[in-house]
Amino acid sequence: MLEMLVSGFASVLNINIILLIFVGVVIGIAFGSVPGLTANMAVALFIPLTFGLEALEGLSILVGLYVGGISGGLISAILLNIPGTPASIATTFDGHPMAERGEAGKALGVGTVTSFIGTILGILALLFIAPSLAEITIKFGPIEYFSVSIFSLTMISVLSSGNMLKGIISGVLGIAISMVGLSPIDNVPRYTFGYYEFETGFALLPVMLGLYAVSEILKAAKDNQVISKSDIKDYKIKGLGFSLSELKSQIANIIRSAAIGIGLGVLPGIGSSTANLIAYSAAKNQSKYPEKFGTGIIDGIVASETSNNAVIGGAMTTLMTIGIPGDAVTAMLLGGFMIHGITPGPMLFKTNGELVYGIFAALILSAIFFLIIQMLGMRGFVQLLKIDKSILLPVVVTLCIVGSYATNNRMFDVICLAGFGAFGYFLDKLGFSSAPFVLGFILGPMVELNLRRGLMFTKGDFLMFFTRPIFVLFIAISIITIIIIAKKEYGRKKTEVSKN
Repeated sequence: MLEMLVSGFASVLNINIILLIFVGVVIGIAFGSVPGLTANMAVALFIPLTFGLEALEGLSILVGLYVGGISGGLISAILLNIPGTPASIATTFDGHPMAERGEAGKALGVGTVTSFIGTILGILALLFIAPSLAEITIKFGPIEYFSVSIFSLTMISVLSSGNMLKGIISGVLGIAISMVGLSPIDNVPRYTFGYYEFETGFALLPVMLGLYAVSEILKAAKDNQVISKSDIKDYKIKGLGFSLSELKSQIANIIRSAAIGIGLGVLPGIGSSTANLIAYSAAKNQSKYPEKFGTGIIDGIVASETSNNAVIGGAMTTLMTIGIPGDAVTAMLLGGFMIHGITPGPMLFKTNGELVYGIFAALILSAIFFLIIQMLGMRGFVQLLKIDKSILLPVVVTLCIVGSYATNNRMFDVICLAGFGAFGYFLDKLGFSSAPFVLGFILGPMVELNLRRGLMFTKGDFLMFFTRPIFVLFIAISIITIIIIAKKEYGRKKTEVSKN
C-alpha cells in the first residue's frame, strides 16, 4: 500500500495537477461559504470543464472542489448563522453564539482545524478500508450487485429526506426517469413517445445541474434576503485562534465524531448533512455539561466540522470499491468518473491502481491546501458573503447552460437542464428531497442491468437468487431497515397527532 501511495503522490506532484487542486479548493471554499451555493453545485458545474483534461487531472480538481465545498460552509454558519451548506447546519448552534459574544475568530479557527483533522482521518480510513473492501467485492457477481443496489436505494429513499413516503416516491421517480431511452442488453426503445431525442435517455450532467444548480438558483432568486455588512460578525484571529490545551480536551470528541462521519459516509445516501447533526447530538449526550450546548462552546463546532469532513473518506470508499455513491456529491463524482470512461468498483483497484492512489494523494493535498488557504484567506472569503445575487446568479446560470450544451453539443440537453431545474424547484416546494431522485436516477440502470444479467445467469429463475448468501444478507438488511424506519415514522406521526 505504501509503495502505491508513493506512486500516487508522484503522479499528482506536478505543477498542472497541484494548480488544479489549489484552484478546486479555493473555488470549493467560495461555493461552500456563500449561502445558496453548495459543494454539489460546484462539482456539477465543473464536470464539463474536465472534458479536455486527463482523467487524474480532471478528478483531482473535482476532489479539491469536494473538500473545499464541504469545509467552506462553516464561514457563513458562524458569521451569519446561515449554514453555507447542509453539512454545517449544526455548526450554527454554537458557532454563531460564540461570534455574537466576540469569539468569531476562535470559532473559525476551531472549525477550520477540526475540518482538516476530520478530512485526514476520513482519508486514512479510505486508505485502509478501500483496498480490503475491494478484495471482497471483486468476488461479487450481478446477483450480489443487484442486492447491494437495492440496499442502497432503500437507504436513499428512507433516510435522505426524513420522510419515508416522500423519500421512496422521490427515489422511484428517479428510477423511472432513468428508464427513458434504450433498454440495456437488447436496446429496445422505451418511453420515447416517438421523439428520437429521448432514445439516448437523459444525460446525467443536465439532470444534476438542473436539480442541484438551477433549482437552487430559483430558490435563491425568490429569496429576497440581502446580506449587509452589519449582518456579518467581525472577527480577529491570532495564530489558530485557540490553545493547544483546548484542542487536547476535544480528542475524544474528535475521534467519536470522525467515527460517526466515516461510518455514515460509507452508508449510501446519508452524507454529511445527516452526520453533522448526529455527531452534535452524540457530543451533547456524552458531555459532562450538556446544558452548555447551544450557548457557544467549541465542543459543538468540533463535533459538526469533524464529522462532516470525515464523511468524505467514507463516501469515497463506497464509491470507489462498490461503484455506489455514498452521498450527493459523490453522485456527481460518479458522473465525473464516467465522463472520463472510468467505472468505479472493485476492478478499478486492479486495472487503474495508479489512478486510485493518485486520487488518494489528491485528497490529502486538498486537505492541506484547505487548511492553509482557509487560515490565510479567511477575510477574502468573508467578503464573498456580500456579493449581490443579481451579479452572482446570472454567472452561475450561464455556466450551467454552457456545461449542459457541451455534454453532447445539442440543445435538447439545455432544455433538459431547464426542465429538471423547474422539476427540482417544485420537488423542494412539495417537501421532497432531490438527493433520492438523483441517486435513484444513477442507481436505476445498475439495478436493472444486474437484475437482467442475474436472470440470464439463472435462466429466468429468480428464486435461485436466494441461494446466494450475500444476496440474502443485503435483502434482509434492506427489509429490516424499512421496518425500523416505518416504526419510527409511525411513532412520530402518532406523537404529532396526540399533541394536536
